[in-house]
Amino acid sequence: MYKINWWKELSWTVKIGGSKNAVLPIIAAALLIKWKVVLTNVPEIGDVFTFLEIIEWVWVKAKFENHRLELDCIELKETDFDLEKMKKIRVSILLLAPLLDRLWKISIPTPGWCNLWKRPIDDHIKWLENIWYKAKTNFESIDLKWKTKSWDLELNWGFWVTVTENLLVANVLRKGKTTIKLSAIEPHVINLIDFLRKAWANISIRYDHTIIVEWVEELIWDFEFEVISDYIQSGSYMVMWALSAKDFIIIENARVQDLFFYIQKLRDAWVKLEILENDTVKVYKSDNLKPVNIQTNVFPGFPTDLQSPFAVLMTQAEGVSKIHEVLFEWRLGWLIELEKMWLEMRITNPHEAEITGKAHLVWNTVTSWDLRAGCAVVIAWLLAKGETNVTNIAYIKRGYEDFVKNLQNLGADIEEID
Repeated sequence: MYKINWWKELSWTVKIGGSKNAVLPIIAAALLIKWKVVLTNVPEIGDVFTFLEIIEWVWVKAKFENHRLELDCIELKETDFDLEKMKKIRVSILLLAPLLDRLWKISIPTPGWCNLWKRPIDDHIKWLENIWYKAKTNFESIDLKWKTKSWDLELNWGFWVTVTENLLVANVLRKGKTTIKLSAIEPHVINLIDFLRKAWANISIRYDHTIIVEWVEELIWDFEFEVISDYIQSGSYMVMWALSAKDFIIIENARVQDLFFYIQKLRDAWVKLEILENDTVKVYKSDNLKPVNIQTNVFPGFPTDLQSPFAVLMTQAEGVSKIHEVLFEWRLGWLIELEKMWLEMRITNPHEAEITGKAHLVWNTVTSWDLRAGCAVVIAWLLAKGETNVTNIAYIKRGYEDFVKNLQNLGADIEEID
């Protein structure tokens, strides 16, 4: 639990670390490489540590220190996975393709998911079967075998990120050309493609969300690759500083190019920010905010992972703001935590909500529904008077490195307690 005793206006500089959403698929893809690879700018967060524990079960050797991760996959072999660890992390579904390529058969426990919604694995299995995987699934496990088959294949997918990542890794070493239409092209997907290209994969991208993968016989090894910074973390901090900075706060490694639409919405809400050189943003304390309607969408639209921080921003805008969450049902349910802090809001249906500001939020005990909503309720306490407790903080620690330390350095009185 986080305990917040009081707040004061914050000031300092924050440097954004590596992206959780980028590094986990890259670690999985590294299992295709039959020797050593080094990843840099790797965030020291809960999901990374859990994922490394999982892949050590298949005899992957990992050395991780100072944001540098060395992986040695030469001795990869079949094993029985730890059921409880697998259920902690949904992205373990990405192990299917590389392990099948190396081992030809695999049985893994059904991966876990966020509390907000169960993300089904059916679509992953469906498309893997199209490239000749033989699957048997039940509530507890996924059993797969692979027989090679060489032919050109065209897949029409619906912009889902993890499925796109799985298909990329599954087809890099498959004989033939694979065309993935309506694919996701989020920054972390592109970072995965850049990693595979550095290993000499033959992948091209078209303007219409089409990714083309052409067979290569083998991937190279013994190279170094840098994980991109976390643009979702950057966007979260932009809201935090706009609401709580003493004068301004500087964000380094901000991934401005990935946040073009989001930054425009911040400006529509009269958030004052300045884009500087070297991917740096200066965010000023912003008063007299204007209500704004947002609709989440696939990249380069408004990121679904940033609707919760933006909702907190809208609590301080005079008037009614509307949020339309296109991608996931009931992801707006976390707003009841802000209602506990006396926010006037209305969830009109599983995809839409209205927020009425300007709200005078008060202290209360609130909980994290998921990673991004957890960050959002912490932003909310910066606006509340009195002591606030945030529970279920394991979600926050999964994706935000040194979260408490960063806020303490900025001047916030926050501590983690049992």
